[in-house]
Amino acid sequence: MSDIPDIKEKIDIVDLMSEYLQVKPAGTYHKACCPFHNEKTPSLMISRERQRFHCFGCNADGDIFTFIEHMEGMEFVEALKYLADRAGVQLSQRKSDPNKNQKNRIKDINAAAARFFHQFLLQMPGAKPAREYIANRGLKEETIESWQIGFISDQWDLLTKYLLKKGHAIDDLVAAGLTIKRDNANSSTGKGFYDRFRGRIMFPIWDIHGYVVGFTGRVLVETEKSGGKYVNTPQTIVYDKSRVVFGLNKAKQSIKKQDQIVMTEGQMDVIACHQAGMEHVVASSGTALTEHQVALLKRYSSHMRIAFDADDAGQKAAKRGIDIALEAGMSVKVICIPEGQGKDPDECIEQNKDNWFTAVENAQDVMDWYIDKAFAGRSLTDPKEKQAIAEEILPEIARVPFAIEKDHWLQIVADKLGVESRVLREDMARIKKQTPEKKQQIVKKEVKSVNTEQKTAVPTSRVLQIAEQFFCLILAKNIEGAPQLFDEIAPVLSNHPLYEPLKNTYNAGRDIEALRASVSLDTQVMIDNLLMQAELTFLSLSDKEAQKEASNLATQVVHIWKKEQRTTLQQQIEVAEKVGNIEQVNTLLKQYQQLG
Repeated sequence: MSDIPDIKEKIDIVDLMSEYLQVKPAGTYHKACCPFHNEKTPSLMISRERQRFHCFGCNADGDIFTFIEHMEGMEFVEALKYLADRAGVQLSQRKSDPNKNQKNRIKDINAAAARFFHQFLLQMPGAKPAREYIANRGLKEETIESWQIGFISDQWDLLTKYLLKKGHAIDDLVAAGLTIKRDNANSSTGKGFYDRFRGRIMFPIWDIHGYVVGFTGRVLVETEKSGGKYVNTPQTIVYDKSRVVFGLNKAKQSIKKQDQIVMTEGQMDVIACHQAGMEHVVASSGTALTEHQVALLKRYSSHMRIAFDADDAGQKAAKRGIDIALEAGMSVKVICIPEGQGKDPDECIEQNKDNWFTAVENAQDVMDWYIDKAFAGRSLTDPKEKQAIAEEILPEIARVPFAIEKDHWLQIVADKLGVESRVLREDMARIKKQTPEKKQQIVKKEVKSVNTEQKTAVPTSRVLQIAEQFFCLILAKNIEGAPQLFDEIAPVLSNHPLYEPLKNTYNAGRDIEALRASVSLDTQVMIDNLLMQAELTFLSLSDKEAQKEASNLATQVVHIWKKEQRTTLQQQIEVAEKVGNIEQVNTLLKQYQQLG
């Protein structure tokens, strides 16, 4: 994309990352603690010249677009638009979204409506009962301001008239879900249209990037005509309730820092928690978590603590979300508010916020919670009761995608039931066969995803790790005797993409830029990362120390490679002897002897 160089030219990667991290100079580079894994010693190196970063702890790597994608949970196109706006770069016209203009108009309308609701609450005499209600709920002025809590009086078309006077089109107000059209409505005059939200305290709903995409309205005085305690924005082109998590725009950085998500049911729970100082809290807005919401949350943490109402409806909704989270490989704990300390987080905090913080800290692993529920009130002397326990708990264990964790819970249940874990495995296999086909496919997909992630996380061999250190020194220092060292490692690393280019560049006395110009883009990235690693590791070495270290590394590479080769050949010789292939045995023995 031709826009990318323009954006990179105007946005300095060090300045950008400094807004999120504590960045310090390190020679010709900068370093910071990596935000993508927990660490105390900085292993993230940033190159201002190359406009790239690389972590030598978790191998996170990329440029300003990659960084914003990870930090803000954006897709590439979103990151591109975000950074283009920041850089003042006009993006080239590409294949357009036919709804794009209307999406932007609806976002503007929602923002205007949020301001109207908020100012109405703060300034209008008719909002006095709402202000008193909110004050009685213990919300502070700064909290009301931060969350843009508002109010709309019980009039038919107050908001619609206001937004029309501001120049917004009636069709867009209907598309935004703020205005409802009667059957006999006249769109040219605005007659026959009325507000969806009337006589309600208003809570804006933001997407992950801070745009108002919808609203929840809580009725102030419930009557037969009020249409329910809560009214929400319907599905629109900017609001899909299955993809939005309330409060995530405000909580995402705290979630990353804490590496923990606290999930509640309602907006007031979230707002009360944030006001009390617990900012890694979000809400499902009274519905069960969806796969989209879990995937979004997992960008920030894989650890969730979930609170829900103790009634049957609350537990059923929570269970559906818990099942999806478990199948996605998340670690889930259940927050149990002790009896008498409030029915929900908001009420618990109102009584004593320390009780809520303690309940979160003492959250119970969801499997322990399931097991306690399954065993509660059942006799372990009755085989039918024992079978009923297994029937209840085994489907929950089956959802865990990790084999070791699954085995752990099977062992615990087997011990409590007084049976062998093998018996439970047989029952679990039977239960799995009864699982609907679609759910089976979801589980298989997630397990496959987890397995793929585990494979990509396998470290490189010890030989390649030491070879990287060797290449770092060669790139960073003028090593005396380097040609001899290249010859020494040739049997091991002659096929490495850096070996020939680096050797030729070194022998010809050319510089790093000449080397970069002679290799592929992928190899250029490898060179940049190695240079950053050299700055981090070998900055303080003198030329003499560097020469000695390079020689030691070259010797280690060859020694370890020969050891690995001998082990492999021994295994092959044993196999060849077992099948009686004498010719192959002799060939392998000759190769073994040549290693010296």
